[in-house]
Amino acid sequence: MTINLEYPPGATPLDADERASLIPGHITNQRELNEWEQLNILQGEAWAGKQRKEILSEAFVRQLHKQMFGDTWRWAGQFRKSDKNIGVDWLNISVELRKLLDDVAVQIAHTSYPPDEVAARFHHRLVAIHPFPNGNGRHARLMADLLAERLGQSRFTWGSRSLVDASATRQAYITALQAADARNYTQLLVFARS
Repeated sequence: MTINLEYPPGATPLDADERASLIPGHITNQRELNEWEQLNILQGEAWAGKQRKEILSEAFVRQLHKQMFGDTWRWAGQFRKSDKNIGVDWLNISVELRKLLDDVAVQIAHTSYPPDEVAARFHHRLVAIHPFPNGNGRHARLMADLLAERLGQSRFTWGSRSLVDASATRQAYITALQAADARNYTQLLVFARS
């Protein structure tokens, strides 16, 4: 069965092999895929809420993605094996992720930034690494939420609207990420709590 995907601005297109790894056979369009993924993501959130183990590890990063997308994609929890419109060279994903996790551990240990900023910076860099074929933004937002909670904060609101579809809220999110690319995290911090 062929699936018709329509990507909103800033989304990472899947290649033919990645699309062929769709598990449910009844999905034919983007709306159906978004709905199915959202159900899967809710399961991942429930799983994450029960975890007490260290979240700043490659194993946890992978497992969370698998929990969020494992009923949707066969490659869930596996690092991408091709370059995309965003992200580090796919061969450097493990190295860049290790650097990020180590940096965040040091930031926490030395109170380098306030907790919200640690979590927002973590989110930005995880999105920039773009470890998985798809679902990176949703995964990175949940990872940042979990980190914020571990640091004694509430979860972020992320604009209080869905960021999956093309919208002004999604554009504000992308603009905030672009500002963070230039090392200005103010917009991302404001957006995360808006």
